[in-house]
Amino acid sequence: MDPLPLSPQVFSLLAGLVEERTGLHHGLDRRDLFAERVSTRAVERGLDTLLDYYYVLRYDDPDGAEMQHLVEALVIHETYLLRELDQLEVAADLLAERARAAGSARAWSAACATGEEPLSLAMLLDARGVLDRVELVASDVSGRALARAQEGRYGPRALRAPPPPPLEPWVDRWVERRPDGLVVRRELIERVRWRRVNLLDDAARRALGAFDAVLCRNVLIYFADDAARRVVQGIVEQLAPGGALFVGVSESLVRLRLPLECVERGGVFHYRRARP
Repeated sequence: MDPLPLSPQVFSLLAGLVEERTGLHHGLDRRDLFAERVSTRAVERGLDTLLDYYYVLRYDDPDGAEMQHLVEALVIHETYLLRELDQLEVAADLLAERARAAGSARAWSAACATGEEPLSLAMLLDARGVLDRVELVASDVSGRALARAQEGRYGPRALRAPPPPPLEPWVDRWVERRPDGLVVRRELIERVRWRRVNLLDDAARRALGAFDAVLCRNVLIYFADDAARRVVQGIVEQLAPGGALFVGVSESLVRLRLPLECVERGGVFHYRRARP
């Protein structure tokens, strides 16, 4: 099926509406992908033009259900177990220290996609003997992605490389490797509280509470600066004293000009709320 025509004017209207409602930014460099996915959804709705689809989203979607369908189509969930492992190791170390000192700790995997990140963190916490003392929360804007996360079934590429020898026993404990892919044990999946949250929904985000560590990795690249600043500011407000925020290794928060300090540990950088 050929995509429906998308003029510059209608692209501006649709992309602007998506950003207004969800924070997801689509520039001209992503126009073709945007057109393909929006077109597919519009045709599924029986519409003949993308301008008609814009009017549906703007004026005939009172509960946001159609926008949610579109977000499901637009969001690309490309991740895998133990991704950017050095960061996960440092996050697990910080949480283990907090759990041992205070008796418990809380961590949030924001925009967790299909769940590989929080499940990886859970395995690392188990390796440190503190899994039962750390509350893990994982959220995403996509209900479909969260459903996949809670199934715990992944393709062979969900483990891109053999885990380091010290970690291998823990991966083998929790992950069954089959010829057609990987299956995560139900007990580990149930250690995570899964929530559907739009990071721009302040009330939903605040309802999650305060955290000792937040992982919001490889997410902010999808937001324009104003939306990214709002998201990060909200997350920082939810950091417990001394709490740490991790972003992707290729991401930087310097451009957002927020009251944060960059901290280095073992060659890994993370952010904390700046001291007054």
